[in-house]
Amino acid sequence: MTTQQEWLDTFNKLQELSDQLNVGDPFNYNRGREIHTAFTLGLTVSNTLSGADAYLDGQPVELKSTIQKVIKATYNGISVQPTWEEQEDYLINDKIGKYAFHYFTRYEGSKLVEAWRMSGDDVLSILLPKLHKQYQSTVNRKDPRLSGQLTKGEITQYGVRIV
Repeated sequence: MTTQQEWLDTFNKLQELSDQLNVGDPFNYNRGREIHTAFTLGLTVSNTLSGADAYLDGQPVELKSTIQKVIKATYNGISVQPTWEEQEDYLINDKIGKYAFHYFTRYEGSKLVEAWRMSGDDVLSILLPKLHKQYQSTVNRKDPRLSGQLTKGEITQYGVRIV
């Protein structure tokens, strides 16, 4: 068997296994790494592509991963609400704060080399000021959606390393 044929067979097998496990499409965006992260960290994989990425003891959690040399987490494509008060409520109750924990992972190829867990409250305390500042300048932007990033320093200061 050629390496190319082995890759094609593995591609098909990964989809079959994902269907059997009811974990969704492993090839959609970053879903394969979400599934890998959840299995590696002992989380339950969500079977939908919207909302929680995984669950810890039945509680929804957010998963973020990077392949960069330094751990970081990006929250992008956040819908903009009509007022900052509505935006803050959305971020707290529907988008970021609804997850008790956020997991941040760094991969080198297929290997998970670093994983951190941070409370949703800490994530909010870091991101809300950044998003508020950005919110004020969304009016004339072509894409008004918000985005924010947690740096390595913020993750290592407020998170707990688990891998």
